[in-house]
Order: sequence, then C-alpha cells, then structure tokens
Amino acid sequence: MWGAVEAGGTKFVCAVGTGPDRVEARTVIPTSDPDTTLSSVVEFLTRYPIRALGVATFGPVELREGHPNWGTITSTPKPGWKGVNLAGRLAESLGVPVGIDTDVNGAALGEWRWGAGRGMDPVVYVTVGTGVGGGAVIGGRPLHGLVHPEMGHVSVTRLPGDEFAGICPFHGDCLEGMVSGPALERRFGRPPSELGSETEAAVSLASTYLARGLRQVVYVLCPEKIVLGGGVSRLPGLVGSVGVKLLDELAGYGVTDQHRAEFVVPPALGDDSGILGGFVLAEAAAGR
Repeated sequence: MWGAVEAGGTKFVCAVGTGPDRVEARTVIPTSDPDTTLSSVVEFLTRYPIRALGVATFGPVELREGHPNWGTITSTPKPGWKGVNLAGRLAESLGVPVGIDTDVNGAALGEWRWGAGRGMDPVVYVTVGTGVGGGAVIGGRPLHGLVHPEMGHVSVTRLPGDEFAGICPFHGDCLEGMVSGPALERRFGRPPSELGSETEAAVSLASTYLARGLRQVVYVLCPEKIVLGGGVSRLPGLVGSVGVKLLDELAGYGVTDQHRAEFVVPPALGDDSGILGGFVLAEAAAGR
C-alpha cells in the first residue's frame, strides 16, 4: 500500500491505497506553518502500513536527484515554506522511501496512468486556477531538468486592444498573468465562478490566450494529449473552446487527425489526478 500527499497552498490532501479503485483512506489538512502541517500529515500516514510515499507539491521545488537540496521547497512566496526539505522531513518521520514532484507533474502522472492520457505518450497536464502551471510525462517519466516545467510563464501575443497589464509579479503579462483566476477576477471585478452574464466574454478571452500558450507546448513537446484542469477550466465551454482555437493557432502546420479529435480534454480523474499521481510517485520510489 502506498501513501500519497498532494501539497497545496490552502490544503494538503493525504491518501493511502494503490490506485483509483483502491483508496483505503484519505483526509484533508489545512495548510498552515510547516511544523503543524507536516505533523498532521505524519500522524495520519503512520496509521497505515505504507511501503513508500509520493508527494505532489506546490513549487518551486528542487528535483535534481543527488542535489543536496533535493526535495526542498525553494523560492515560494508561501510564508514559512521557503527552504523546507519536504521530502527529507517526511522520509525521516515515516521511515519509508519518498518520491516527490510538482503538483502538475503529479496530476500528469495520474492522468497518464489511469485517466485521459492512459496509453499515450507524451501527456501534458495544464491547470488554470490560482496560477497557471503545466506538467508532462514523457517516456513514462515526469519531465524536469535543471528546473521543472513552468508552462504558465510562457509569453503570449496580446489580443488587439487588450491593455491589461497582467498580474504576474515576475513577468506581468505572461500566460498566468493574463488568464489565471486572480487575473480574470482583476479584469472582471468578480471571481470566475461568479461572472454570470460575463462568463461568455471571460471564456472567449481565456481560451484565446490559453490556445496561444499551448501552441508553444504542442510544438516543443509534441504531446498526444493535453489535459486541461483547474478551477478556471470549469467555466462552461472553456475546454472545448481552447481545443478549437488551438487548431486555429496551429494553422495547419504539423496538424494530425489526433489534433482534431479530443486533443484537449478535461481530467478523467476529476480532482483526484494529483493525489493518484502521488501513488505513481510512491511506486517509483519503492523501486529505486
């Protein structure tokens, strides 16, 4: 039996099991300071005989194996979490191997193993919510090198007449800065879930920018499937609109029949993509 943790800015989801058909137990722990949060995580997981633990976490996180800071949260803006060796502390407390990756790489692993990307390679998972992030599974392994993918920070060509400055503190008008949940709230004066009659306008805007960002992902990583998740992705018609506009952005270059047939899809695992990806990370850690 594996343990899994999906570590987020507002909550830590913990589970034990082996996959979507066998989740023995789960709990949700509010994210507070590291000591309090991780103590609660350990208290839950020690109730079960897990062989290994997989952690899908917010970032940035050091993922270079062999690096002295492997498994450590790096330049996060989350108070108190910068410099926390998440993997090391959990491994020491639980006495089991720990695998760690980003939350979006974890979600990509879950969808690749059991969900919308099953049997496909590469698979890309993009989340649009508080931020915009992306992960990829290539050759059965999550993608990272010197750092992990940061697909939300690619540049996107502005729509004519769009004078919105963008809200990314690093790049201003990158993809995240233009269409994340907070960016849409700044634009429209209300959270995406409360837009009412302006929902159609928000979907049109967000899907255009997402298609422009995903064009770069398609040409660089050549995925067989793009899974689009996160709170903003639940706006009515958004996922379908992104798929249509992405074809327009590709403009016929390098387009296959697969690009025209459900190439951009919602997560088949719903909100469980990340926590199930944690089981995949745990399995890999146990086999190291």
